[in-house]
Amino acid sequence: MGLITLVRHGQASFLKEDYDKLSELGELQARTLGEYWAARDVRFDRVYYGPARRQAGTGEIVARVYREAGIDWPEPVCLPELDEYPGIEVMRAFLPGLIDKHEDIQLLEQEFRSAGEHVVAARAFEKMFQRVTRMWVAGELESPDVETWQAFCDRVKSGVGKVRDAGGQAVVFSSGGVMAATVQLALDLSPVRTLELSWTPRNASYSEFLFSGERFSLNTFNAYPHLDSPELLTWR
Repeated sequence: MGLITLVRHGQASFLKEDYDKLSELGELQARTLGEYWAARDVRFDRVYYGPARRQAGTGEIVARVYREAGIDWPEPVCLPELDEYPGIEVMRAFLPGLIDKHEDIQLLEQEFRSAGEHVVAARAFEKMFQRVTRMWVAGELESPDVETWQAFCDRVKSGVGKVRDAGGQAVVFSSGGVMAATVQLALDLSPVRTLELSWTPRNASYSEFLFSGERFSLNTFNAYPHLDSPELLTWR
């Protein structure tokens, strides 16, 4: 029986100019994961990274810990299919038009723009993001320049299929949306439930999936035994 361990990247630079860069805390979260696994001599036959810097960067920090401990780390393979869903592109493409049509979105946007504190701005953006992406998943928002939710799920299925075809014990460094879409493959969740699930994994948490032939099962979701102090626990 094969095993896929799917890791969500460490904390990225949320609401910063370059979101795709790991924050200092994100780097620490990734290192903590590597140290946790290395101390338990967890081994992988294959390693896969999504194409985003925050995804590959998390994997590279874990790899560095393994090499420092003298533990073999397979040469990673980049799988573009395991990139995150286009949340930023959805907001850029559709938010301006929605502000004029929906009063609640307009109020959230005003709250976000006027927020003086990072925490307040982040909370307003999160509410606005969830409101808009639910509409996108429901098929209410479409543009030829933005990937659809179904297309995202289809490419994740293709990427996971490549990992399964290779067999063995694999670790994949990706994002929360990819983790949720992979859970959907195992549990046949609805689109909106899958989207909502994508908001729950902790940064640098991992989920495990067992597979054999046609069987594909969720074994562990959003595990973070390595993040053993409150300051290490983040969603964004």
